Amino acid sequence: MNPMPDHILLVEDDPRLAEMLTEYLSQAAFRVTHAPNGRAALEHITAGDIDAVILDLMLPDMDGLDVCRQLRAISDIPVLMLTARGDAIDRIIGLEIGADDYLPKPFEPRELLARLRAILRRRVEHRHQPDGAARHDAEFLRFGRLEIDPAAHAARLDGVSCELTAYQFDLLLVLARHAGRVLSRESLMDLLKGEPLEAFDRSIDVHMSRIRAAVEDDPKKPRRIITVRGAGYLFAKVQD
Repeated sequence: MNPMPDHILLVEDDPRLAEMLTEYLSQAAFRVTHAPNGRAALEHITAGDIDAVILDLMLPDMDGLDVCRQLRAISDIPVLMLTARGDAIDRIIGLEIGADDYLPKPFEPRELLARLRAILRRRVEHRHQPDGAARHDAEFLRFGRLEIDPAAHAARLDGVSCELTAYQFDLLLVLARHAGRVLSRESLMDLLKGEPLEAFDRSIDVHMSRIRAAVEDDPKKPRRIITVRGAGYLFAKVQD
């Protein structure tokens, strides 16, 4: 018996774009429900049966960032933001309040599909890991005052929980498990099992800034996650 296809909620007020994306994603074996505004989107999410959300930030009744905030208060389903805004601050805020990824308009439908599949895959991997992976993930990591608990999917600094999205925690965990090694963006994406095209995306830098804000004493002078110019990121073995 074939499994049910993933159910995608498309929150987009442009009817032509919504129709095109609905047809495209349906051909890629997704079930698609279209919500033309934020209020309708939240009603669908509250009703359940949604596996991921494609969320436009420019909506007629409410800001897409507000939709994302309210969504995160009731659900952990993956969110892919679409934005036509040129100001990068919207993307940063979106990632900080819980979006898993963003895609600026205009975009190639194939890229949207790849990103959507990537965030869905990460969610499935967290929920359905084989026994060996589960044992590996259960290894508790401690670096001075910073504790990383893979089993609980949590990080704590001085015993206080660090606010991170699932994707940001995954990034932190990959860095911590390779402490002392410089990891390029390409290496990080490979270790996270991301799509190849993601390796060239700058959103990882935004996520890294958010991780630093959560785990560093002074994010402007990081001692735990260090940028190595032209090479990538290094997670320090000795931090305190």
